[in-house]
Amino acid sequence: MFPTQKQRVVSTHWGTYNVAVDQGSISSIRSWSGDPAPAPVWEGLDGMQTRLRVASPAIRKSFFDKQHRAGGAGRGREPFVEVDWKTALDMAAGQLERVRSTHGNAAIFGGSYGWASAGRFNHAQSQIHRFLNLFGGYTRSINSYSYGAGEVIIPRVVGSMHSLAGRHTSLKSMIRSTRLLVSLGGLPEKNAQVNAGGVTRHHYRDTLGQLVQAGVRLVSISPIRDDTSVPCEWVPIRPQTDVALMLGLAYVLESENLANRAFLATYTVGYESFRDYLLGLTDGVPKTPQWASSICRISAQDIAQLARDMARHRTMITMSWALQRAENGEQPYWMTVALASMIGQIGLEGGGFGFGYAAVNGIGHDSITVKIPALPQGKNSVASFIPVSRISDMLLNKGQSFRYNGSTLTYPDIRLIYWAGGNPFHHHQDLNRLRKAWAVPETIIVNEPWWTATAKHADIVFPTTVAFERNDIAGTSSDPFIVASAAHAKPHGDAWNDYKVFSEFAARFGFLEKFTEGRTEEDWLRSFYARIKEQGDEQGLNLPGFDEFWAQGMIELPTRESAAVFSEFIEDPVEHPLRTPSGRIEIFSQTIRDFGIDGQPGHPVWIEPEEWLGSRQAQDFPLHLLSNQPASKLHSQYDHAPHSRKRKISDREPIRMHPLDAASRGIETGMIVRVFNTRGSCLAGAVVSEAVIPGVLQMATGAWLDLALDDGDGIPLDKHGNVNVLTRDQGTSEIAQGSTANSCLVQIERYTAVLPPTTCFEPPAFLAGK
Repeated sequence: MFPTQKQRVVSTHWGTYNVAVDQGSISSIRSWSGDPAPAPVWEGLDGMQTRLRVASPAIRKSFFDKQHRAGGAGRGREPFVEVDWKTALDMAAGQLERVRSTHGNAAIFGGSYGWASAGRFNHAQSQIHRFLNLFGGYTRSINSYSYGAGEVIIPRVVGSMHSLAGRHTSLKSMIRSTRLLVSLGGLPEKNAQVNAGGVTRHHYRDTLGQLVQAGVRLVSISPIRDDTSVPCEWVPIRPQTDVALMLGLAYVLESENLANRAFLATYTVGYESFRDYLLGLTDGVPKTPQWASSICRISAQDIAQLARDMARHRTMITMSWALQRAENGEQPYWMTVALASMIGQIGLEGGGFGFGYAAVNGIGHDSITVKIPALPQGKNSVASFIPVSRISDMLLNKGQSFRYNGSTLTYPDIRLIYWAGGNPFHHHQDLNRLRKAWAVPETIIVNEPWWTATAKHADIVFPTTVAFERNDIAGTSSDPFIVASAAHAKPHGDAWNDYKVFSEFAARFGFLEKFTEGRTEEDWLRSFYARIKEQGDEQGLNLPGFDEFWAQGMIELPTRESAAVFSEFIEDPVEHPLRTPSGRIEIFSQTIRDFGIDGQPGHPVWIEPEEWLGSRQAQDFPLHLLSNQPASKLHSQYDHAPHSRKRKISDREPIRMHPLDAASRGIETGMIVRVFNTRGSCLAGAVVSEAVIPGVLQMATGAWLDLALDDGDGIPLDKHGNVNVLTRDQGTSEIAQGSTANSCLVQIERYTAVLPPTTCFEPPAFLAGK
């Protein structure tokens, strides 16, 4: 049995909390006292009503009557029938076996994307993938919505995920040595309040302050002024034009002989081809500061001066993940590497480039010296996959081919979706299109604690636990604490842990022993900690035993600062080559050139987007909508909690717009507005602010979908402010097929009709079965 904790702690993606318990229920939740800047996402959660919790297994009414013959048109519209666990498990197991035996395992899509658990054992993605792999495999998704374009292009250019999702040059070295920090897309502190393995101390605000105190000149290039939350030079830029800006900077470096030619000759390949493009020798268009200025709307003089400053000082170029969530989102990554190569400071302390600083907590901070174990997922024997942002394409275009990373793939025929961990009706783009696609599969099964839109669009819903109802071990490489995240309350209703759900399925299919390895939840956690302690013992850390660790609630481990990214390569490129075909930084990639993509010559290039303020579409939809991460929640998690809801305007998600755009439409702060394009429309609460440039709107993601459904063919209105009813569901390019959410033009107007009530925080209707 687990020892009693001296301090009751729970780990989440946005912080560590102390909880008080009264008669088996949570009576108060307070941020851990050791956190200097706690994230308030869980504020008021102890007083929340639980009407939105999934209390019992539930089956969509027509599916209860007809099972897979019911069709998917009623998903999201029909009431549910609550049943016991055996009935729901038997029905779901029957559907899994039917699809496997009739259509094969490739017809099962193991949907699991999101931040389901900071704990490493009760981690929904690991649990469902382990089960489905033992079941014979499944069609999977790869890459991420956050930086999917970078996941494909960066390894092609520098041979690894370093500077993106792996090792980053430390912020300490930037404080010591950087003199000019050029941030494309800003350094938003709100994003840095979360981390996938949990957070104990939020110290990004202090770190950014130390950069300023150290005399680092911080230049934030963004359409949004407060994308960087410390004093800085704000350089407003037209959305989606960062590549044009960087080409203008590169032109100055080349034409004024400021490029580091020794670095380019020693550590890169293909600069000559790129230079010909830069100077206009290949297309007749020199990428001068004047040319760049006409696109990005930054003055040519400012572009030229910034280029000179970057060459003369120790410079770090950072780029936010958001820039790649746009048409041809691979190009900003590639161009950043090319520009940093021309400056020639890659691998030096405080110099070079990095992606995603402030995207999540911990990037650039010291790392612990042990690895945190995770539940083994096994091997998937099914080869078919899709890039994660191509879900609707897969469901609507079965059997059709598509290009990805140099290969031609085929969309599989998906008959069953099993989703655990994540909310595609938040994460995906063009949600009206997703609703049509979601009606195609014969069966959809969901594990979910709350009645989200995804749960309401399922056929079978299994109630699962939340963080303070289950035991787990949380930790991440960039946080010094390992947390014993304990169950302090009984599961709500009939909710189970995902482990128990999949164990029941495994028993039905005859591989319970393989799935559980004969271990209980406690056994697994003790084994995880034993591996942590073994590593610690090898390093002489003298970590406590499991019982003492659990009683303490958390332990702190030593950390170490990482060296500058690519420093080994710079010191000896022969002994430590990059894992690229050339062993060097590929400013020109023959591999990508051979993909044969129209308009892609094999090096970074400006490709005019189809949907941006310079396009024809802007005549009808003249405002560029940027959908960034929310400050009041993590993606859509706990949008129903008090902290998120108190930031809304008349129960709608806020949208910021410049005073000039507001005045021309008669809009004032606090008014409800309708935002629309040909893909969808939603209501929002107007906030008039000079923090965004004219022509740009900013609206956070994460509002729960709340469609005013009708039976006609018109596009339904989202009453609550889910920005993804408006965003674009097309791939970045044939290179990565990533998300293009930030390539989005809209129009906005005052909403003068009777304001409809929001209903997304209401459970569905329930009916009795036969």
